[in-house]
Order: sequence, then structure tokens, then C-alpha cells
Amino acid sequence: MRPLIPLLLVLALLAGCSTNPVTGEQDLVLMSESQEIALGRQSHPQILEQYGRYDDPALQAYVNEVGERLAEQTHRPDLVYRFTVVDSDQVNAFALPGGYIYVTRGILAYFNSEAELAGVLAHELGHVAARHSVRQYTNATLTGIAGSLIAAEAGSRAAADLVNVLGTALVRGYSRRYELEADRLGAQYLARAGYEPRTMLEVLGILKDQEAFARQLAEEQGREYRGYSGLMATHPSNDRRLQELVAQADQYRRAEPRPANREGYLEAIDGLVFGPGRDQGVLRNNRFYHAGLDIGLTLPEGWRLENRPDRLLAIAGKQEAVLQVTARDLGKRMGPEAFMRRELGLDDLRGGRALRGGSWEGFTALANADTPFGRRTARFAVLVHGKKAYVFAGATRAGEGPGRFDAAFVRTINSFHELDAAERELAEPRRIVIHEVAPGERFEQLAGETAFADHAVDRLRLLNGAYPDGQPRAGERVKLVR
Repeated sequence: MRPLIPLLLVLALLAGCSTNPVTGEQDLVLMSESQEIALGRQSHPQILEQYGRYDDPALQAYVNEVGERLAEQTHRPDLVYRFTVVDSDQVNAFALPGGYIYVTRGILAYFNSEAELAGVLAHELGHVAARHSVRQYTNATLTGIAGSLIAAEAGSRAAADLVNVLGTALVRGYSRRYELEADRLGAQYLARAGYEPRTMLEVLGILKDQEAFARQLAEEQGREYRGYSGLMATHPSNDRRLQELVAQADQYRRAEPRPANREGYLEAIDGLVFGPGRDQGVLRNNRFYHAGLDIGLTLPEGWRLENRPDRLLAIAGKQEAVLQVTARDLGKRMGPEAFMRRELGLDDLRGGRALRGGSWEGFTALANADTPFGRRTARFAVLVHGKKAYVFAGATRAGEGPGRFDAAFVRTINSFHELDAAERELAEPRRIVIHEVAPGERFEQLAGETAFADHAVDRLRLLNGAYPDGQPRAGERVKLVR
């Protein structure tokens, strides 16, 4: 193989140098600051379209106030930062290039002080200050260029594959390093703003508790644990190194520290929507209500229910059967059987029959289709209501057809109805309420006052920073969900 000096020359010509705002050293980057800001500005509307801005001006203002206080302490105080609470029940926070920072209402539910909120905002500010997104982009781009050139030199597809693997590992390694750097910077910004820098460790503890509980649920339900999909996805697990980095922030402490402000934070999130919002529909035990669509369903009792943004799932036992419900806009007026054939591509319908109830009409039949369990005979139904088609698909792990689960599939399909006045009240989402603990009250008692359908005590402890076995103190204010 010939020397790779030409490759290095090409990379040097392609890349530009910029002063790192944090270290003051020259970085090899492929994006100017103006391009970075423009990218964030361009992406911001897309984020709002995907998640939606949470409709609580007071809470938005509170988060922005805390964020701005921290932003003044960063290595890039001249950036115009925008802090937004997005309407998602995911436990997550993230940043776009150029100073756009987002927290979900889902993660706000699990914080128990202003300092913890400040901790996650400071972490994201660390990513922005150090231009991690720009550096990550540069790493990925240069690795791709290098892989192409090395492969050309080697004249081998195998060499290209090897370089791609090494390049991916390199970029992922940088990502872990960036997380540690964001924690170090975040702790520094916390201290400069007057907060306790070790709050960064408390925030990480909250996320680790979330992961532990998710793993426990996966084991109980007989499914594979796929890992935490939010902040923990790339977060380092080397606690000792993290503690050392956070401890370095002690030198930036203020003479007069700022209080953690637990009470002020709880007041700010009192009434926060918890779980799926009104536009996603609400599960109450085995009943599903959607106020916006004005529909309701009764799902099989005892099945695990998942209300995802794009579908409703009911899962029997350890994934022995699954029923999926989705809603699709009608682009053209057609009956439910025609929709099933034309839009779903099902042309081998068997045992079909018409359904009708109230202002909707439907059709159900068996048909062969690809399912989570492979190619199966599955139960399908299409119900046309207003300008939407509701598609039901039920399949089982064993056997050639729905078998013993078919009756449950059909009952759920037949339960489709318009909401009555009482159900419209039930269709309103659950919310955080603040409760003062009476002497002798324990989470086991308080669990009976919440809307949790399962693992109520564990979920209450997670919500109040007491997982896995803590108990509230008399006079303490805790979060319930109703």
C-alpha cells in the first residue's frame, strides 16, 4: 500500500480550524459558527412540529429563567439561547447547534428541585459551549472521507468495511468523551450560578433509576431489555471519573450559594401533564379514551397496554399475542372493506363481515400478513369514523391463526364507540398534584390515591427521588398523579 500522506493533505485542505470556546485551542471543524446557528434555527421548527411546545407559559418562563441564569456562566455567553419545554412524556433533554435547548415535560416530572432542573440544563449547555454537535459532525465526515480514500488505496471492499467499523467506533468513543466533558462543564456552570455542582450526580442518579426500573419491567414481561433510549443511551457509567470531574467545579463555588429550591420547583410543576397528553389519548385501566377524536375502546383486561405516539398496543402475557390499533387519515372516500383491500393490500380476506355502530361503519376479516411473530393469519378490522380509518390488527405467536385470542380481538373491535359526557371527563390527561405527607403516611398508602395501574409504589418512589425503597417524611411535599 502506498503512503497515506496524500490522504492527510486532502483532509487538511477540506477541514477548517476554529478556536474551541472552552479550551482556547484550535479545533479541526467543518462548520463555522454562523453555519452552526443557522442549522439550529432551521431545525427548531421541525422539533416543535414533531413534539409540540408544552402549553404552560408560566412553566416555560420558569425554565427559561433558570436556563438564562446558567447561560451567563458558559464559555459562549454571547449566544442567544432558547430553552423550550416540549410536549412529550419521554424522559429526555437535548440540544441543537447554536443554543437551542429542549427538556421534555416527561423529565420535568421526575425532578424534585430547581437545582436538578438546572443540572440537566447545564449539561446541555456544556454540549453547546464545547460545540459537540459540530465536532461530532466533523469526526463523522472526516472518518467517512478517510474510509473512502483508504478503501481506494487498498482496492478492497473488505478494507472499506473495516474502516467503516473503526470509524463508527471512533465516533461513538468521542460521543462518550463529550458526555463526560458536558458533565464537567455543567458542574462548573452550576457552581458559577450558585447551585451545588454535585447536583449533576443526582441527575444522573435519576436517570439510572429510570433504567433500573425499565429493566425490571422488561424481565417481568418476558421481553428483551433494549436499553434506555434517552439521556442514558450514551452517558458514561464510569462514576469515579465523573465524580472527579464534578469535584473540580468546587473551585468555582460562590460565597453565597443558591438554594436548591425544592418548594419553588414543585409549585412550578403542580398540574403538569403526566404520561400521554390529550392529543394522544388516555388509558385508564383497560379503557382508552381520546377526547380529540371523540372515541373510546375497551381493551383486553390483564393485558399490557402501551399508548405510543403512533399506535396503541395490547400485549397478552409474555408476548403471546398482540393487538395493534392505528388511525389513518382518509384521502379518498371509500368503505372499510375497500380500504382494507386497497390501502392495506389485503386481498385474501376470509370470513369477512360488516360491522356498524353509531356513526361509524366497519369490516373485519382474517388475512395473511407479516406480523411481529412472522408470517401469520391475523385478525384485521377497519372502522371508518369521520375522516379517519381505524385499523385493528391482531396476531399470535403460536399457530396459524388468532386461535384462542380471537375472541379478545373481536371484543375490543366491537367496543369502539363515541364518548359520552362522563367519558369525556375521563379522557382528560393525568396530572401531577402536590401532596403534603401526614404523620405515618407511606408510599404504600399514597399509591392508592394515584392513577397508576401497576407498580404504583415503585412509580411513586421514582417520581419522588426515593427509588427503590425510600419513604416520605411527615410534612414533606410529594408528587402524586391523578
